[in-house]
Amino acid sequence: MSDSCSALRSLLLAKSVRTGTFTLASGKTSDLYIDCRVTAMDAHGANLVGEVGWQAVKQYIAEHNLQIDAIGGMTMGADPISLAVGMTSARDTSAQALQVFTVRKEPKGHGRGKQIEGNFSAGNTVIVVDDVITTGGSTLKAIDAIEAEGGKIAFALVLVDREEGGRAAIEARGIPVLALYSRSTLLD
Repeated sequence: MSDSCSALRSLLLAKSVRTGTFTLASGKTSDLYIDCRVTAMDAHGANLVGEVGWQAVKQYIAEHNLQIDAIGGMTMGADPISLAVGMTSARDTSAQALQVFTVRKEPKGHGRGKQIEGNFSAGNTVIVVDDVITTGGSTLKAIDAIEAEGGKIAFALVLVDREEGGRAAIEARGIPVLALYSRSTLLD
């Protein structure tokens, strides 16, 4: 594990991981709560997320010979991760910078009525992002919105896979999942 991976893991454990009894967004009860936003919105955490995330994404893109236009996911969990990885990609002169977008939970009720905001166009090949996957529900909702707007999903990037079925649900849609950490790698 690189120094940056270790530093990000330590920061996640210190700021984002809590044990106890929690009700999750899925309605399930869990002994573990992970709020990655606290880490991803920390100045040092954002830099680490960008660095670790971009290195993983860049390697995955190279290994699978992909051409990626943009990165984004469901607001609000994906927003700081997408922006950090996108900004880090822009500093890498050996690669094409990733544009960044966000997916609203519902289409905007005024203006152009868009559900996807930012740098996204129909026909783009994108990376869909989520901070934590449990059941995969919010990632799948973002995928549905992106595909409905003409986007193509290359793969999903998640900061933490809770190892509770979300990866399988996303991969059942034919979308590979690249997780920076899993419950077991984070806690072991």
